[in-house]
Amino acid sequence: MSQTVDAWYVYILRCGDGTLYTGIAKDVAARVEKHNAGQGAKYTRGRLPVELLYTESVGPHGDALRREMEIKRMSAANKNKLVYSG
Repeated sequence: MSQTVDAWYVYILRCGDGTLYTGIAKDVAARVEKHNAGQGAKYTRGRLPVELLYTESVGPHGDALRREMEIKRMSAANKNKLVYSG
């Protein structure tokens, strides 16, 4: 996956307990590694391992935060649609 330096990304992870976690990062691969090392969000620390399911380039930080909140407010069914049908 090619990432632009100034771009922020929204990502969705599947946690070890089957739940979905949504976050933002500039370097998604590094962020997923941090999650799996137990250094990520408190939510994921007790639900390891995590698997990257979805990424979306959204541009500036503010746009990434807004998109993250949109996704977090979606139902699990709609999140799954986003992940599996793009």
